[in-house]
Amino acid sequence: MINAPLTPHRWPVYGHDWAVDHLRKSMSHGRARHAYLITGTESLGKLTLARAFAMTLNCTDPEANAANCPCGECRSCLRIVSGNHPDVTYAEHDATTGALKIEEIRRMTSMLALKPFEARHRIAIFPNFDRAQDRAQDALLKTLEEPPPNAVLILLAESTDTLLSTITSRSQVIPLRPIPAEGVYAILTERYQVEADHAHLLANLSAGRPGWAIRALGDSALLDQRTDALNMLEELLSRNRAGRFDLADGLSKDRLAIRPLLELWQTYWRDVLLLVTGSGLTPSNSDRIESLERLARELDANDALDAMQATRTTLENITSTNVNARLALEVMFLDYPGLARG
Repeated sequence: MINAPLTPHRWPVYGHDWAVDHLRKSMSHGRARHAYLITGTESLGKLTLARAFAMTLNCTDPEANAANCPCGECRSCLRIVSGNHPDVTYAEHDATTGALKIEEIRRMTSMLALKPFEARHRIAIFPNFDRAQDRAQDALLKTLEEPPPNAVLILLAESTDTLLSTITSRSQVIPLRPIPAEGVYAILTERYQVEADHAHLLANLSAGRPGWAIRALGDSALLDQRTDALNMLEELLSRNRAGRFDLADGLSKDRLAIRPLLELWQTYWRDVLLLVTGSGLTPSNSDRIESLERLARELDANDALDAMQATRTTLENITSTNVNARLALEVMFLDYPGLARG
């Protein structure tokens, strides 16, 4: 990833100024909470905001403290950026299922109970908390109800749908939203000096997720993976039932890869729907315009809408570790158009 310089008295967060302002104001009025829940899609900036908040809470520069901003240069800020601060801990997920287990929650709460080693606050960040099992969420409740004096918990989740109401009610919820393509374009051109044409393409492909666009600058494999995934979808539509079920079986073997795949496919079906209905809006996957237009000529609005909704439903269901991934994909593929041609 390419790093942009940190502007003095500014958080290293792009496109979510309202969230930064909200947190800064709460700090300036002495109303900082012990628990925050930051929601939003993958690569939208949840972890970036959480890390910037942790930097601000523990920054040692007096001038930056007065502005409720991180200096980005003190020992504390630098150690948080590098991931080596002893008082800022990240929850780890199961390597096989991606779930956040109760044992990990207990490890995190035990660390929170300790006094800060060198900073003002001991901070625990829980990425993908929506993948926490119910028992794991329950294990966090006591800490949320009676947090240690200097502890701050920051939960990150795509949505609150799979979270216990007792979790959300005890947290300050900060919902992040995709930012407009022009906002992503501005970030790429102004802060990363990206050429206009390339920035325009990445902004359209990002689906409002600056994190994805920034990562794509330093990792060309992201664009290659996207190309392969869209080629797979377009080829899938020419398969018969047996062929689609074979693909479902293969994809189900890597459960963690299904989510980003379906998120991308959802943007593709949205583009098809935009073209079918003649909305006039620019497709997100503008580099696939020929394929999109060809498919739009073959389908009607109901076909495109059914495929998009089937993808969204599968994406929501796959979050649950109890769902059979292969079966969920098979059902989705049956709702995709093109079987009659197979």
